[in-house]
Amino acid sequence: MFYALLVAFGLCAGVTTLLFGFGGGFFAVPLLYALLLASHEAGSVVSQHAMQIAVATSAAVMIVSSALASWRHHRAGSLDWALVRLLVPGIGLGALLGAIAALWLDSDWLRWLFVAYVLASLLDGWFRPGFVAKTRSQRPPLGPGHSTLIGVPIGAVAALLGVGGSVMTVPLMRRRGASMLTATAMANPLSLPMALVATLTYALLPQAQLTLGVGYLGLVNLYAATALVAGAWLGMALAAPLVGRINDTLHARAYLLLLGGVLLTMLLVRS
Repeated sequence: MFYALLVAFGLCAGVTTLLFGFGGGFFAVPLLYALLLASHEAGSVVSQHAMQIAVATSAAVMIVSSALASWRHHRAGSLDWALVRLLVPGIGLGALLGAIAALWLDSDWLRWLFVAYVLASLLDGWFRPGFVAKTRSQRPPLGPGHSTLIGVPIGAVAALLGVGGSVMTVPLMRRRGASMLTATAMANPLSLPMALVATLTYALLPQAQLTLGVGYLGLVNLYAATALVAGAWLGMALAAPLVGRINDTLHARAYLLLLGGVLLTMLLVRS
């Protein structure tokens, strides 16, 4: 039942990765957190580090899901690789800092940071002009220095919470005049450096080497990651015909509604 749920939610994550650039973290983190708490005794090593395990496993899943989604969007011609190259170094550095910070934070604190991040993103997208309805942006193109300053916090927050950078990169692109198709497509290759750096950190750093049992590489639950990846691959295959066919305003509103569902899930889960 545990792995059947993971495959089912992985399918949902595959759909949102391709259509919204979520990278799967917004599904994987709340689900894994809840399942780990439900399947392990209170006070066990796994339950004490449930949020870190969920975040680490989510990052590992994003390596595959974001790569697959990036390839699909590349073939569709919806990626700006010049902008990706500008943002990647800063995101990679930020991811290293965020993943290291997560190893030292209490799991419950990490959960509330996740909740605060999603709530702030939801309110910003809904009430500040420029997200739901696309505006003509007059902002200048990003330069190397500005890209690094923007990329470091994106990578740090994404790796710290295991959510990918979509909730920061999508509004960034959106408020520079991008369509939802372009903004969500760009979130996938920009999530890759974060996912790679964060996964290596969670898997290999000495602080991540806990006695969690069979099937773990550091804090990464390999069995759960495999089930989620299998579901995500199927979800992307099912969602592929919808790419580029969703009304722009509807696409933006659906993005915010999904954020609301994730926020509600994390508020209902109790440690």
